Amino acid sequence: MPLTDAAIRRAKPAAKPQKLADGGGLFLFITVAGAKSWRWKYRVAGKEKLLTLGLYPDVTLAKAREAREDARRLLASGVDPSEQRKATTAARTTADGEAFEVVAREWLSSRPWVPNYRKKVAAWFEKDVFPFIGSRRAVELKASDFLAVARRMEAREAFESAHRVMQNCGQVMRYAVATDRAERNPVADLRGALVPAPEKNHAAIVDPVQLGGLLRALHAYHGTPVVQAALKLAPLVFVRPGELRHAEWGEMDLDAGLWSIPAGRMKMRQAHIVPLARQALEVLRELKDVTGHGTYVFAGGRTDARPMSEAAVLAALRVMGFDKDTVTGHGFRATARTLLDEVLGFRPDIIEHQLAHAVKDPNGRAYNRTTHLVERTRMMQEWADYLDRLRVGNVVPLRPGQAA
Repeated sequence: MPLTDAAIRRAKPAAKPQKLADGGGLFLFITVAGAKSWRWKYRVAGKEKLLTLGLYPDVTLAKAREAREDARRLLASGVDPSEQRKATTAARTTADGEAFEVVAREWLSSRPWVPNYRKKVAAWFEKDVFPFIGSRRAVELKASDFLAVARRMEAREAFESAHRVMQNCGQVMRYAVATDRAERNPVADLRGALVPAPEKNHAAIVDPVQLGGLLRALHAYHGTPVVQAALKLAPLVFVRPGELRHAEWGEMDLDAGLWSIPAGRMKMRQAHIVPLARQALEVLRELKDVTGHGTYVFAGGRTDARPMSEAAVLAALRVMGFDKDTVTGHGFRATARTLLDEVLGFRPDIIEHQLAHAVKDPNGRAYNRTTHLVERTRMMQEWADYLDRLRVGNVVPLRPGQAA
């Protein structure tokens, strides 16, 4: 029931802190000493967060509700209100708002990323960059300052992360140039200066005989219905693990046999269509009896308000005896890319479309999500049929010269 001004005035401190809910995540927090503050509870990427909106009575009930709606609008636009506040606060405490951390947080809050990835990039900055150059003005930073940051990461053999962090630092400096807080991007001068990152590919099975054994193991796995369904569906649709885990029933058109993933959840930020083969539809229809009442296709074990853990599929693979050097959830993409080309003979550009990789037409324009949909639909059904044959031991051997 929503709060009233009278109820707030009557509220007295107790032996333990109290929370008086107003609705929509807004509540009044009352300490044992009697201090009253407004707080808003919200979620980003399934994680609960709190935003303090001010002290009562300085912030009235009406003002608190208005602040909640402002924060909601920010969240709906893909900006974490807490991160936005950090950037604003940092700007106020820096004389001219030109500190590298201020610029970086502004840049972070403006990126159209999925929340989990934004959180990961922010963590990189907070651990490896801000403690060393965050308080310095962006315009004063030189290539050697960024190289020193990278060298600290290389010292602990985080070579790949060092490359990614420097790439992000370069993007921040380009943003600083665009917003008149720097004259140039010195990170560009680091080309060739970093220790090369070792080549790392996601473990994948591309031998048809071994793949047949994996498929038999996946279908024999005795776990929860959600994990069982994820294991069966992963090789059929070969999307990225995060795209599979966050699948929503509202995206599924089981009658048309299509899964439409919105741009906001795709790595390339472009909407993507996954044609669903008959076998995939069977898995989904069976699972709908279990999780169809909620949002997520692969709902979490404790609550259907969140998707299953990102470690669930990997943990199941490990239980079945497949180590990280043999197969990963992401490796199903490499499996499909190899065998669709080398065994089933589909055109590489059709496969790349279905992998949601950037494929451009002869004029350099990106194809839209419906491109080659008829051909991709046929490919996905042939792929599912091929996997069925492998699972029952009907293996077509690799042609001479093909990778095993």
